[in-house]
Amino acid sequence: MASLFFSTIEVTRQAFYRSTLSYAIVNLKPIVPGHVLVLPTRHVQRLADLSEPELSSLMRAVKQVGSVIEREYGADALTIACQDGKAAGQSVPHVHFHLLPRKFVGDNFSGKNNDEVYPALEKAEAEMAQPFKVDADEDRVPRSMEDMEKEATWLKTFFPTEQGP
Repeated sequence: MASLFFSTIEVTRQAFYRSTLSYAIVNLKPIVPGHVLVLPTRHVQRLADLSEPELSSLMRAVKQVGSVIEREYGADALTIACQDGKAAGQSVPHVHFHLLPRKFVGDNFSGKNNDEVYPALEKAEAEMAQPFKVDADEDRVPRSMEDMEKEATWLKTFFPTEQGP
């Protein structure tokens, strides 16, 4: 199995879903439990850089992974976000979607705080460019590779070993 890279960061051990043209990884510093990323296998910076088959595969992966994440994390909905380009807040120059399982009650952003997920996501996006930097007052510390692999191994059980395109 070929290694997977999120821009220049090797993420093969964090991967739990894989198709010919896309894959999904667990997050180093999740905003909510179950926060994952879905990416095209080919390293491109913008959605417009994807071929039609790559875009179709990516959207299919977002749908399939989102379904599992929502169900397995007991969520009521998903926040799905993509910062498409540096001016939009994209800090890692590789197209990616954030999938965050959301709950009416019980996540840090439920109720009146619902829209606070977007500044948190923007901050998380900026931190991804420096994945192991930890601010002294930061609540979200990077997880260990062991913890990420454990979650990825569990999530792999919900997907066939290799998806189609």
